[in-house]
Amino acid sequence: MMIAVASLELLVGILLLIRAATLFPVERTVTNPAPDVGDEVAQHPVRSIVNSARKIAQDLIAPPQIEVPDMERVEPRLPLGDLGLASQPKPSMPKDWLETPLYRPVATSSTGFESMGRKLFISGTQSVETDRVCLFHESAWPCGQRARAAFNNWMRGRALNCFVPPTVDRFPVAVTCRLGKQDVGAWLVSNGWALALPGGIYGKAEATARTAEMGIFGPP
Repeated sequence: MMIAVASLELLVGILLLIRAATLFPVERTVTNPAPDVGDEVAQHPVRSIVNSARKIAQDLIAPPQIEVPDMERVEPRLPLGDLGLASQPKPSMPKDWLETPLYRPVATSSTGFESMGRKLFISGTQSVETDRVCLFHESAWPCGQRARAAFNNWMRGRALNCFVPPTVDRFPVAVTCRLGKQDVGAWLVSNGWALALPGGIYGKAEATARTAEMGIFGPP
């Protein structure tokens, strides 16, 4: 009977030791010898801890459910200004008119110019008379001469790409031109150096120039 009790106590002790080994870290001492630098250098013990952990209820833990609300398409916002709007459509040209570079243009009015033996003016615009005098807050200034000079200075002799007829006409011809990517008529009217023809494509540009007091609608 005493032997059976002693054996049972021994078995319980062994089980407790195994249980403790699984629950608590075991501290081990590892001897790491120093480099071979002589007999005076002693070995330094390095202590490392080995953790033994159990996985608890891994099948019961799941990531939280995230509810994604339904997406709704809304209308696009309005542009912040006129610059975000689409460009004005260009007036239709006869089929036999080709886009031709015109070199060294010289302004003859705020919307007219001469180049390569041609006399042309910008379609959809109305020129400011060269002798016109404008008033701004009771201040008079020669806006007609200034408008022609502004057109000439803006071109600076650079070539304009214009849709022109195949033959040279001795009369001025209304054409659509651009300087680089800039529409010439839109630049003149929006800066106040030309007027828009009634019912034309530059009416809104003239209204903007008047409101901003640009060109002939502004100060000297």
